[in-house]
Amino acid sequence: MVVSIQIKRQLATFFYLCAFVAISQFEKGAPLRAADENDYYRLVSIVTSQAPTDSRSKFWKPAPDGLALEVSGLATVDERRLAVAIRKGEVWLLDGVYEEPPNNVTYKRFALALHEPLGLLKRGNSFYTVQRSELTQLRDTDGDDVADEYLTIAKGWGTTGNYHEYAYGPKLDGDGNLWLTLNIGMGISGEQRTRLVRDPTLGVAQAPWRGWGMKVTPEGELIPVCAGMRSPCGLGANRAGDMFYTDQQGNWVATNSLHHMRTGAFFHHPEALASMSLPGSPIKDITSVPSGLPLPEALKRLPQLKPPAVWFPYKKVGQSATDILLDDSGGKFGPFDGQLFVGEFTLSSISRVFLEQVDGEYQGACFPFREGFASAVIRMEQGTDGSVFVGLSNRGWSSLGTAAYGLQRLVWTGQMPFEVKEMRAKPDGFELVFTKPVNRETASATSAYSMSSHTYTYHSTYGSDEILKQNPTIEQATVSADGRRVRLFVTGLREYFVHELEASGVRSTDGEPLLHPRAYYTLNSIPTE
Repeated sequence: MVVSIQIKRQLATFFYLCAFVAISQFEKGAPLRAADENDYYRLVSIVTSQAPTDSRSKFWKPAPDGLALEVSGLATVDERRLAVAIRKGEVWLLDGVYEEPPNNVTYKRFALALHEPLGLLKRGNSFYTVQRSELTQLRDTDGDDVADEYLTIAKGWGTTGNYHEYAYGPKLDGDGNLWLTLNIGMGISGEQRTRLVRDPTLGVAQAPWRGWGMKVTPEGELIPVCAGMRSPCGLGANRAGDMFYTDQQGNWVATNSLHHMRTGAFFHHPEALASMSLPGSPIKDITSVPSGLPLPEALKRLPQLKPPAVWFPYKKVGQSATDILLDDSGGKFGPFDGQLFVGEFTLSSISRVFLEQVDGEYQGACFPFREGFASAVIRMEQGTDGSVFVGLSNRGWSSLGTAAYGLQRLVWTGQMPFEVKEMRAKPDGFELVFTKPVNRETASATSAYSMSSHTYTYHSTYGSDEILKQNPTIEQATVSADGRRVRLFVTGLREYFVHELEASGVRSTDGEPLLHPRAYYTLNSIPTE
């Protein structure tokens, strides 16, 4: 009996101390638990191949009649409907996708018999998609929500039958042009080789325009713009209307990357230069491609070679980048209006990108944003309410998550996450812009931050390690009057290097740590002012 009483007293003391600590933390403004991505951006599962393991997912329902919704394209129709292209070669109209829970989603097939459409765009009363060999317009002429006309808008790039000759798009730029990107073929052999073009000087061969970014003018002219792409799965325009694409790590591609597509630019992969001598090519006279050099040195050797606007360090910010989405919601999707979001295949996640122009060229920072999707993130589309539809499919490669395919919706809860919203380059360091005011004591301490920098090797080998690593010194941190900005004065900045910042010691005024304390800035040019 005495032992029992002692145990009860000890337990009572323990619970009292726990309550005291919790109350003390609350009074100091510290969070009672670590913040979670789901607190700010929650997932609604509309349809997946099997139930998500995340118990917080509000709803799950399989597609009807065994329909494998391997999403390859998304297009908003109106405030109730979403158009979904699938790898099988069909386009479906889904009604009721905004309901919570989406118990009454209906499906109607709009188009069929397409050759692996890997994109979808609604423009006027038509849909546009890029098939393996053409850009196609799908028209419903009698208003019954079934396509009556399949019109060829543009064609002219090569196909050999190689499995890797994917074609993506279209996306619309600020001038009304439709853009598409073309994979290079891999392991081309046998009869496929008879359909190639060759550059004898470089010793490369591909089907015409493979590895290129192309645009189709409003008049229907197909124009090759830039080259050097390996697997350009994602493309999209920023708010200025400039077009970007993502590439995936592989031979000649050090890690995943985001590039500004512009006339005459060459990015990574030399096999795309097989089409350099074709009529209309804006790239000429590349007679050799350096290999085995640090990227800054390779850029000096080959002036046509252009660095990415943003590198996504391998595994830290994904392993296989996919679609690009502009948050154009005016704040309905949270504090990142005007920024880009990039899908991720292997890690079933989405990252965030802030871009700025320095010396007339784009560069910027990437940040982790949201993980935990049911399968590989292939396509994203912003709905009329600002939420983001996320199309999933892991066909051909493995990814995190329990589902083989599906459609989920990402919704801002209205709570403000504590994040580094922007990371801007300065002549003597960086300026950080936060989503909430910072605690001045923590944010002004240089010990709250650490920084490293690295670059990559440009070579034919698959991917690259981070090389030439250094640790720039953060000499001083000053906080703005409103507590929203911090100037980091840094020595040891290097052009064409990724600068990795960790700000784990910074707190908001109410004691929160950063939801994602790491940022990765690709510093192609140090500003002069």
